[in-house]
Amino acid sequence: MGRGSDPPGRLTDLNTKTTGRTLFSGPNPLEQIVAEKTEFDLVVVGSGPGGYVAAIRAAQLGMDVACVEAEKLGGVCLNIGCIPTKALLTSALLVNEMKDGAQHGIVADNVRFDMAPAQERSRKVADQLNRGIGFLFKKNEVTHFEGWGRLQGGGKVEVDNDGEKTVVSAKNIIVATGSRPRDLPILKIDEEHIISSTGALYQKEAPGHLFIVGAGAIGMEFADVYESFGSKVTIVEALDRILPLEDAEVSKFMERTYRKRGMDIHTGARFQKAEIGTDGITVTFTDAKGEDHTMVVDKVLSAVGRVPNTEDCGLEAAGVATDDRGFVKVDARMRTNVDGVWAIGDCAGRQLLAHKAMHEGVVCAEHIAGQGHHLVDYDNVPNCTYCHPEVASIGMTEEEAREAGYEIEVGKLPWVAIGRAIAHGHADGFVKVIRDTKYSEILGAHIVGPSATELIAEFVLGRHLESTVEEMELAMHPHPTLSEGVAEGALNALGRAIHI
Repeated sequence: MGRGSDPPGRLTDLNTKTTGRTLFSGPNPLEQIVAEKTEFDLVVVGSGPGGYVAAIRAAQLGMDVACVEAEKLGGVCLNIGCIPTKALLTSALLVNEMKDGAQHGIVADNVRFDMAPAQERSRKVADQLNRGIGFLFKKNEVTHFEGWGRLQGGGKVEVDNDGEKTVVSAKNIIVATGSRPRDLPILKIDEEHIISSTGALYQKEAPGHLFIVGAGAIGMEFADVYESFGSKVTIVEALDRILPLEDAEVSKFMERTYRKRGMDIHTGARFQKAEIGTDGITVTFTDAKGEDHTMVVDKVLSAVGRVPNTEDCGLEAAGVATDDRGFVKVDARMRTNVDGVWAIGDCAGRQLLAHKAMHEGVVCAEHIAGQGHHLVDYDNVPNCTYCHPEVASIGMTEEEAREAGYEIEVGKLPWVAIGRAIAHGHADGFVKVIRDTKYSEILGAHIVGPSATELIAEFVLGRHLESTVEEMELAMHPHPTLSEGVAEGALNALGRAIHI
């Protein structure tokens, strides 16, 4: 966002503007390092999850580092993405817990749910972490240049701060300019009627009817939030199932769960148009059977993916190659085709995920410093959707494993087999483990249910260490915990589950 309480839609993770030069209010404000010099060992353009991590890691390795940022430190993820969305999802979970509070002895009359305080809390959470990035820059002596960064070639970056231009130079430059919501020709985002994930974070009240185009992680998470606070939700997805990157069983389970909550879901559907009128937005789509549907809704959320922020960054002037979708081309060490220019995070393609960007930032900084001993393992990047129930996965789906020619065995453990899940009151869902029968390798793991996004890390680590399914189960898990579901899910992939 811009300064103060700016309207949504400005922050695009492309070199972002901070709220000012003071990190914390109070008697002893800690000021950010503001540049006087213009020559550095490394200049990072963009301070999202990839950019700020790369800058800090490079500084730890002894480099003199500058970071160019045109909006708030932390980029999309911290300011208008991962963090505030999860804050809203936490509020939504509490709303749903209150609806069933009587079973826990919480009896209240005339309870109402107001989205405005939840939205305000989400902004406070994001602002706190934004200030934290400034503190980390100060601690690690990373110089912050406020403004829009454009590569000029020859190791130079122009910083444009509302017309006041400064040129900084460095032997190495990292492009970490992120991504933004995709804008379709038939669904133009205006952040008033047709909103993106950014606009969805700034709504003070839940619309009567929210129409969501796209059933990936973003669409599913906001469906959860808005339905919890009272919106009627309709979801339209072009592919044949929701959460199309997940295992088919997970997709089917989540569709059943959302339908039980009263949401309407249309998969294999083709969105046609949205017409803004005085009484609402008239949307038209064609379902999987070829039948046309028209309805009037209050808001439309476009959740149809993201595109890289690589325009107006000077890439062409610097000779940096991009692919036909605009992503910067890089090798395994995050190097572009131009010596001394590197790229990480969303703008460099592959999985558009914050944790992937962070790992790339570390790998890139270490290779620049001549201390690179590792590469990013793109086959072991977890997917997480933070709706309720949560969804998380690593590795192959069952279909992918079979198509790859593996002889597999699948273990599926329902959460009703785990005592802590029942005691917790959230026993819907399952743990699914796919193993190669030849070496008992963990080909894939899929969790839908309580704390799935936390528990998946066990399988990520197991795959990283090349553990077998047997080793996952032999590692003793405490009782009663949800983590027992990981162990017994692995055991079930051997056909030896105890509790089912």
